[in-house]
Amino acid sequence: MKRIINTILVVATLSSAAFTLNSCQDALDIKQPGELQENELYTSVANLNEVLNGSIYAQLDPIEEIYFTAVFTDEVKPGSGSGGQEYSLHRHFLDAASPVVTGGTVNSVASDGIWLNNYKVINRVNRLLEGAKKVTPANTDEQKAYNEILAQARAIRAYCYVQLEAYFSADMKNPNELGVILLKDVSATDAKLPRSKNQDVYDFINADLDYARGILEYSSTAGGRYATDKGFVNAVTARFNLYRGNTVLAKQYANEVISNSGLKLTIADPSKPAGDNAPEIGSKEWNAVFYGIASSFNPYRNLWNDSARGEVIFSLNRLPLGAGGTIGSRWNTNQSNIDGTPMWFWGRNLYNLFQNIPGDIRKYAYVDPTSVPKANYASATAGTTREDALVIDKYPGKTNTPTRNDVKVFRLSEMYFIVAEAEVAAGNLSTAHDLIQKVREARNYLGSAVTPTYTGAQFAYADILKERRIELALEGHRYVDLKRLAVLANVEMDRNPTDDIIPVKNLPNGDYRYTLPIPIKETSANPNALQNDKY
Repeated sequence: MKRIINTILVVATLSSAAFTLNSCQDALDIKQPGELQENELYTSVANLNEVLNGSIYAQLDPIEEIYFTAVFTDEVKPGSGSGGQEYSLHRHFLDAASPVVTGGTVNSVASDGIWLNNYKVINRVNRLLEGAKKVTPANTDEQKAYNEILAQARAIRAYCYVQLEAYFSADMKNPNELGVILLKDVSATDAKLPRSKNQDVYDFINADLDYARGILEYSSTAGGRYATDKGFVNAVTARFNLYRGNTVLAKQYANEVISNSGLKLTIADPSKPAGDNAPEIGSKEWNAVFYGIASSFNPYRNLWNDSARGEVIFSLNRLPLGAGGTIGSRWNTNQSNIDGTPMWFWGRNLYNLFQNIPGDIRKYAYVDPTSVPKANYASATAGTTREDALVIDKYPGKTNTPTRNDVKVFRLSEMYFIVAEAEVAAGNLSTAHDLIQKVREARNYLGSAVTPTYTGAQFAYADILKERRIELALEGHRYVDLKRLAVLANVEMDRNPTDDIIPVKNLPNGDYRYTLPIPIKETSANPNALQNDKY
């Protein structure tokens, strides 16, 4: 059988509760007790579906991108329960051996790192596509299922390549810039592939997306958010084209999702539970019914406790005892309150944005009521800054698993932001304004959302970037957003001086660290994988 490229990081590890395929080079041809070989695994459409769900979806997980982005930028600051984990990352010490890039222990959790995790998924997709060639569907229904399995797998592969390009290519807008290593199939074990140009990677991404788009349909059911449907395909396409600077296509596919997904922006109302004696917003009684893990009276809060789909286009299902990382534990060790040993708090300036918008539901949905904001935080001395306890509650957990939530990969609000940004690029400032206003209205329970008039492109970009910062906080966007949009918006990373126990630094625009290094494990084993500049 073919052997996967084993250039140290791009390895073939395929596992689920039902089967394990171990591709360690010395053991490839030795059948272990209870182990399934590829000729036994890819025998039917049902088996292909098991591989898709038990291996590909199980490995797909952008938590490392989310965590890195939060810690490295201006989203979080050290919490009261921190023992110093990732302080160096928070202070912008980044090299080719950093665990978040190359794998290791991140926040006391074993991690594959951004590079390896995405290549593991790509590898598993390639193996499934190769194995599917051996399977002949028995009837029309099986043929439909077969086509959908391949379409989902290829859409996921495209997403992973977009993630890799966003973090490891220095300039996605330059088609001739170096991109990432392009694995089109199950490659030979001695292959040492070079990094491809962006355009070559883009052509491959587009081929996968076009294939998937021609097969998959939209699904607006509650469970539809857990599968890569047409909404996922078009959302990937919109984000991908925004990143590469093709705002015309970004607008087209974002509008496709807005118009045809069947989803609507999740509203902030009702701001109070039903009844004549409803408690006042922010009171102890109100908190008790707003912050319930099982469900809330508020639609936007229910989006985050996973009791409703809301505006989620695609989310990774995180069952209490299932596969996938536990995202809440990256911020709070035990539970999302002041007694849950918070590893990270909200960054002070981001918290201030939540608090300073009258009627904005996100000041409640994202911040736990046990927080203890320090009134005179600005005058805090070194060593006391962590007393400004701004507890993260965007991932409140599920019943019996207080730190485990679905990972929201695409939401409808992002599609509005993409269209708005494309309209600014086209000179349509008033249209861009109205799109941002719609998101702000949806999040405002007082009906008092305000978006200033866009008097120029720079001001418009700055306001869009501000709204993305608030709305998409801790969803893995801020690092890439600053990399691609901060110069146009004339803004920079925005940490508060109290966001560390030493003098705080903000990474300047254009810094080489807005592109990640190729992991040292990759470049050491593969001399053709050129390192990014200054690493």
